[in-house]
Amino acid sequence: MKHRTALMSRLAPRLVAVVLATTSAAMPVWGQTSPARGALPKSDVHADEIPLDDYLGLLQRIAPAAETGARAYLAAFQRRCGRPMRTSELRRALSQGGGDPVLLGLIRASHLRDAVGEAQWAQQVRCPGGSTP
Repeated sequence: MKHRTALMSRLAPRLVAVVLATTSAAMPVWGQTSPARGALPKSDVHADEIPLDDYLGLLQRIAPAAETGARAYLAAFQRRCGRPMRTSELRRALSQGGGDPVLLGLIRASHLRDAVGEAQWAQQVRCPGGSTP
């Protein structure tokens, strides 16, 4: 059991790095070449998002347990927060700091096929703005 825990703790940062590199390459890049041209036109922040199904498909290719854990995280977020999670929010949960501990816990529980652990982690999902019931 210790070997699996050590393996997961070593793989988590690598998984996050691969996911970020993969999804960042797919995202459009906005830049400005000259300050004389003025401000960039405003764009809809959510219009540039990679579709959630595509993002989950990338996770499936990289690490099936990560995709399964992310789906459990998304379902728990929907139940607790009353709205679906956006792709950008899921990407932040995977990448900020060492990753959201709840999401990483769900990925680990998914990898170990630990239904009890998965349920415990799902109860800890936080909503933006502290609106968790």
